[in-house]
Amino acid sequence: MAQSDPNVSSPPRSASPDGPPHSGLLEVDEAIVDDIVSLLSDGQRGMVLNLVADLYPADVALLLRRLPDAETRQLFRWLPPELAGDTLAEMEDVVRASLLHDLPRTELTALIDELDTDDAADVLADLPDETALQVLPDLADADDLAELLEYGEETAGGIMAREYVAVLPDWTLQEATEQVRRNAGEVDEVYTAYVVDEDETLLGTVSLKQLLLAPGTARVRDVMDPDFISVSPEVDQEEVGRVVQRYDLVSVPVVDEAERMMGRITIDDVVDVIQDEAEEDIQLMSGLTGQEETVDTAVQVSRGRLPWLIVGLVGSGLSGTVIGVFEATLQQAVVLATFIPVVTAMGGNAAVQSAAIAVQGLGAGELWLSDAFQRIGKEVLVALLNGIVVAALLCGTVAALGMGDVTSLVATLGLTMLCVSLVATTNGALIPFLLTWLGIDPASAMGPFVTTLNDILGLAIYFLIATGLYL
Repeated sequence: MAQSDPNVSSPPRSASPDGPPHSGLLEVDEAIVDDIVSLLSDGQRGMVLNLVADLYPADVALLLRRLPDAETRQLFRWLPPELAGDTLAEMEDVVRASLLHDLPRTELTALIDELDTDDAADVLADLPDETALQVLPDLADADDLAELLEYGEETAGGIMAREYVAVLPDWTLQEATEQVRRNAGEVDEVYTAYVVDEDETLLGTVSLKQLLLAPGTARVRDVMDPDFISVSPEVDQEEVGRVVQRYDLVSVPVVDEAERMMGRITIDDVVDVIQDEAEEDIQLMSGLTGQEETVDTAVQVSRGRLPWLIVGLVGSGLSGTVIGVFEATLQQAVVLATFIPVVTAMGGNAAVQSAAIAVQGLGAGELWLSDAFQRIGKEVLVALLNGIVVAALLCGTVAALGMGDVTSLVATLGLTMLCVSLVATTNGALIPFLLTWLGIDPASAMGPFVTTLNDILGLAIYFLIATGLYL
C-alpha cells in the first residue's frame, strides 16, 4: 500500500466519526445550507466566501446543488474564477447547463479557460450548439477542444485531456525534470512524462520516480519504459476503465493509428467512468433507462421509467393469458393456484442469480462470447442441483400438509421446480451473452423484460405439466 509523503502539504481536513473526511471544519449539511441561504439573502458576500473557502470544488458543487435556484446562481456568480471553473467540472450535467444558460459570453469564456481540456470539452458539450460555437473561437485551447468535441462523450477521445508532459529521448533526466516544472501550472496530476520523437510518436514513458531517483546526467532513452499500455481515441470509456483496473495504471496515453500522442486519461476521470457505468448498470437492472439523475424533473423521470412499466404490464397480461388458457386445469385442481407465486418467484430468482454472474463477468472482461456454451453448461448443472433440492423441500412440505391430490400435486410441483430452474437459469446465463453479441448492454438482461419472460415460461411449464397429470 502506498505511503503518503510527510513533506507534501495538503489542505486541512477533518473527519466525522460517522462519515467521510471533509475539508477544513466545514461539512455540507442542512445547517450550512440554511446559513448560506441566510447570508446570501443579506448580501454578505465576504462571509459566504469565507465559509466556502475551505471547501474542495466537489463540496462546492454539492452545496450549489442543495441551494434553491436563485441562491445557486447568486453564489456561483460570487465565486472566484478559478474555484468557479473547478466547480463546474464537478457538477452534474443538468445543473451545469442551467447555471451557464444565461451567463455572459465573456464570463463563460473566462470560466472555461480555467479548466483542463477534457473538462472544458464536457462543459462545451452541455451548452446549446449556438452558444458553444460562439464561445469556442475565443478559448485559449480552441483547436484542441474542437478536436475533442468530435469524439463521442463515452469514448477515450471524449474523456482524454490534451495536456501532458512530453520529453525527447535524447534529453538528460535533468532536462526532463525541468520540462515537468515548466508544465506544472498547465498540467494537473503529473504522474508520467511521455517520451516522444519529433513527430510526436510515443516511444515510452518515464515515471516521476525515475526522474527523481536516476542520475540527472542519464539519458531519457536509457531509463524510459518502452513497454507501455495505450488506447485509441475511439475505444469505449468502459474499456478504458477495464484497462486501468487490469494493469493498475494511474494514467493512460491516447494515441492515433500511427502511435502519435494525442492526450492522456488520468485515474480521476477513470474513477468517474467506473462509477457512471456502475450506476447505469444498476438502473438498467431495475428497469430504468440507465440515465436517470436525482436532479431530473418528474417528466424526465417518468419518460425513463414508463416504457419499462408498459413492458411489465404487457408481460403481466401475457402471464394472465397463459393462466386463462389452462382454466380447465385450474377448475380440475384449484389448489394449483396456490403455487403460482412460488413458480414465478422460483423462475425469477434463478434467472437473476445466473444473469448477475454473467453480467458481472462480461462487464469485467472475465467472460468472452466464446465462453457462452461453457458458462451455460455449468449453469445447467447448478440448476439441476438446486432444482432437485428445492423440489424435494417443496414436495416434502406439500406431502406433510396433505394438500389436495397429494400424489398428482407433488409430481406436478417437483417436475415444475426442476424444469423452471433449468429454463430460468439457462435464460439468465444465455441472454447476457446474446445481448453482448447484439451490441446491447448485458445489464439489460436483469431488467423487467427478462423477468417477465421467465414468469410466462414458468407458468406455461407449470400448467402443461399439471394438465398432463390431472386431465
